[in-house]
Amino acid sequence: MANAGRTWMNSSGNGNVNGNASVRNNAAAGAFGHQHSVRTRASAGSRRSVTPTSRAAAARSLPLDNDPESERVRVAVRLRPRNPMELSDADYADCVELQPELKRLKLRKNNWSTESYRFDEIFTESASQKRIYEAVAKPVVESVLEGYNGTVMAYGQTGTGKTYTLGRLGKDDASERGIMVRAMEDILASTLAPDSVEISYLQLYMESIQDLLAPEKMNISFMEDPKTGEISVPAAELVKIRNLDHFTQLLQLGEANRHAANTKMNTESSRSHAILMVHIRRSTQENGEIDMGQQKYIRDGNHAPTIRKSKLLIVDLAGSERLEKSGSEGHVLEEAKFINLSLTSLGKCINALAENSPHIPTRDSKLTRLLRDSFGGSARTSLITTIGPSARHHAETASTVMFGQRAMKVVNMVKVKEEFDYERLCRKLEAQVDHLSAEIDRHERSRETDKVEMQKLLEELRNSSAEAEAHFVTRTELLQKENARLTLRMQDLLQELDSHQRQNASLLDKIASLEVHMRKNKFLQEENARLEFELNNAVDDLKCLKDQNAVIRSEFTNLETSLKHGKQLNNSENQKILADTTRMYEEKIADLMKQMDKEKIGSSLAEEEIKKMKEQLTDAQLMLQRTQDENLKFRKTLTDTTKMYEERVELLNQKLAEEHARIEEIDELDYTKKLLQISAKEEIDELQMRLQEMHNLHETATNELQLLSIECKNIESEKTKLQQELSAMRQRLQVEERQRKEAEKELLKMMRVVPESEDGFEEKVSYMHENRGRTTSDFHSPQSVHKCRSRESILSQRDTITKICEEVGFQKILSLLESCDLDVQIHAVKVVANLAAEDINQERIVQEGGLDALLKLLDSSLNTTILRVASGAIANLAMNETNQGLITKKGGAKLLANVHCKTNDPQTLRMVAGAIANLCGNEKLHSLLKEEGAIDALLKMTSHGNDVVIAQVARGFANFAKCESRRIMQGNWRGRSLLMEDGGLSWLISNLNTSTPSTRRHIELAICHLAQNEENAPDFISSGGHKELIEISGESTREDIRNLAKKTLRLSPLFQRELKA
Repeated sequence: MANAGRTWMNSSGNGNVNGNASVRNNAAAGAFGHQHSVRTRASAGSRRSVTPTSRAAAARSLPLDNDPESERVRVAVRLRPRNPMELSDADYADCVELQPELKRLKLRKNNWSTESYRFDEIFTESASQKRIYEAVAKPVVESVLEGYNGTVMAYGQTGTGKTYTLGRLGKDDASERGIMVRAMEDILASTLAPDSVEISYLQLYMESIQDLLAPEKMNISFMEDPKTGEISVPAAELVKIRNLDHFTQLLQLGEANRHAANTKMNTESSRSHAILMVHIRRSTQENGEIDMGQQKYIRDGNHAPTIRKSKLLIVDLAGSERLEKSGSEGHVLEEAKFINLSLTSLGKCINALAENSPHIPTRDSKLTRLLRDSFGGSARTSLITTIGPSARHHAETASTVMFGQRAMKVVNMVKVKEEFDYERLCRKLEAQVDHLSAEIDRHERSRETDKVEMQKLLEELRNSSAEAEAHFVTRTELLQKENARLTLRMQDLLQELDSHQRQNASLLDKIASLEVHMRKNKFLQEENARLEFELNNAVDDLKCLKDQNAVIRSEFTNLETSLKHGKQLNNSENQKILADTTRMYEEKIADLMKQMDKEKIGSSLAEEEIKKMKEQLTDAQLMLQRTQDENLKFRKTLTDTTKMYEERVELLNQKLAEEHARIEEIDELDYTKKLLQISAKEEIDELQMRLQEMHNLHETATNELQLLSIECKNIESEKTKLQQELSAMRQRLQVEERQRKEAEKELLKMMRVVPESEDGFEEKVSYMHENRGRTTSDFHSPQSVHKCRSRESILSQRDTITKICEEVGFQKILSLLESCDLDVQIHAVKVVANLAAEDINQERIVQEGGLDALLKLLDSSLNTTILRVASGAIANLAMNETNQGLITKKGGAKLLANVHCKTNDPQTLRMVAGAIANLCGNEKLHSLLKEEGAIDALLKMTSHGNDVVIAQVARGFANFAKCESRRIMQGNWRGRSLLMEDGGLSWLISNLNTSTPSTRRHIELAICHLAQNEENAPDFISSGGHKELIEISGESTREDIRNLAKKTLRLSPLFQRELKA
């Protein structure tokens, strides 16, 4: 690979004066790795004329983002930095424009025509080896680890970096390691002890396969499996990889044995196709499987263990070359013929696969046969195509791009290669047989021991059974005699019980008669009480009669007295009445006397009856008392007797039950004797099972105990390890804290080292094409050499600042922009400006608030240095279309327009004019730029008369006019140009003949594009601009500008009339 510094040049003659008119000054000590170089990409806002052919090609581009076929070949493009030859060649501009965010590549045929292609990945010259590996090769490596075959291949012109991308060892710098080393590192990290990784390293040199690890093996033959069609090279040296250092040694050995030659295109041009074959053998089962699981696995017998065999091919193709450019001759010429022949065969196969041809010519070359599985086979394939930027090699670059486009149409049917691992299964079965045999021997020994013990136990049981049987026979005879005696005793007791029952029955009869007699006595008592009550009533009646008798007697006495008195009064009249009354009362008295006699007789009778009844009652009470006493005695006797007999009956029942139980025990004894032998065997079996279970439990417990102890030890070790890691982490944090402080100090030092000139951070505007008309010797003048060296030192300083930024932190640097110390603020904005000069940093600057901070400085600061550097940083950011929209949305155009009022410094005004000129290249912002005074500010800045400011203003007007012209041609806008309203045409005409050559070219382009608008034609005629246009068509130093002026004059009716007049 060639190492060279890089200086990107403007190609203003192609009509694209927006983004491509700027210079990106970046270091590139190595073509890819030693110093990361950044090549100019046209800004997203730039527009180029697209021919119908290019539009058709864009329409044919594949929809890669949503490709449903995940098995198709993935293709990436990597752009090589410019080498010293290309840097010194001013006649050839870059023909490649990359748009990584769109995954698009634009290939420029000429100044007006471009072809657009889309790929899976686009890598600029600044892309790191790690990023390329992760995007291109890592998915293939992961698939290979899962059991698929995979291929990573590099294709491209000689000297474009294929070997650097694939085979770079990176001994001094690990970041430069290529795909081979990184892939092996991932493979070794993902494989375990049982897995195996083996490699063979071959080269295809002049259609002869040679082993790079064993150079003595020449012209090796390969074999094709008739069933699967798989190609293998059995005679190749197959080396098992131990570690990454072992692999790098083998890789270095292979590179030393590979054929290379010195050509005009490359000092170390590979003259053979190198193929690294990595064979991986992995088991599908997890490692560390326990024995019990293996036993169960074998007993189930569901399936045998499987292994996955996969193969990774990393192919470094030799570069295609043209003899007139490479200068090959002699043996090198023969090598080139074979290289081109094999690459042509590969291209034919790719074409046939892309077009679904029924015949694929894989047998035309050994290379295509070796790669048959990679294209159209079962492998997952990634292709990286490498190209150069120079238009000198446009044909080779276009051929490489088209090869990648056709390869993207190839679809592979990937599949896992899985086989039964009979060797592993056999080893497992042998181990299990040994283990089971040992277990059987151990069980047999334990069974013999148990058998002896069980026989001893059985003999003891038999002896004890005989003794128990003799004891039971003797006991049975005694129980039978006792049973006979108890039976006789029971019969006597039953007879005695019958006699007592008869006595009890007689007693019960007497008790019943006594109860009847007691009821009669009770009736007599009731009757006696009734008679006593009636006697008392009779006595009361008698007393009443006595009282009545006394009353009658008193009345009678009174009557007698009254009669005597009446006789005296009226003896004659009342004698009769008195006789009647007397007779009546006498009758009553007689009746009463009779009644009284009767009552007396009845009373005497009643008293006699009462006396008798009292006597009878007394006798009855005495008899009842005696009966009750006897009844109590009989009841007590009956209760005692009943209780005694119940106790005897219960005792007899108990004895009878015991006898029955003893008899049952005797019966059960025979049954027990019969079951003893059966139960003995069962108990022996059960004891053996329990013994086995106890043994298993013991083993399980032992294993678990061991596992727990191991786990405990692991936990203790992990604890110790964590404590050590914690202490180490604390120490690292302390070291990092010290490093951070040192880095901050280093940053402050580096800030002061940043050059005071604006060459390190100015916007990427190039004026190198101003001298396109100079001779080649001009580029080798002392002044040119001094500029190149100065630019290389600036790029070296940028790399240093970038590294410090990564260590300190970008946010920390942005915070210094708000520092109160003016010196710190100036150095911080210079660092940000240097970072903004790199494309890879611009997105991060915008995302983390760098753009806002720069705009804030423009608004608030009055320091000329800060305004100059901040304007330059914004000019760099304005190269991107997305950033252009953000700048104008945040009021950046107005702030830039106001800066010219704050300072008269020419360098500051140049930066401001350059930033506005970049914004003019975006047609969507034209109206806003005019409203916010940016166009007016450009015209006012020319009043200072500084040439560099006028050059930037002219570039801005050219961008503005070109975008307006394109909008009019596309039918998106009509009307008088906005530049006409601010006097832009007058300024262009007045400065056309007084400017420097580069400024004059910008003015000529602006006038030509303004003249293409028919609405501007009257202004041209009235101001004499059409005469200047005529002069440009004949005297311009650029042919394309002369042709554009002639075309404009020819197509405009007004200009034609003026010419005829």
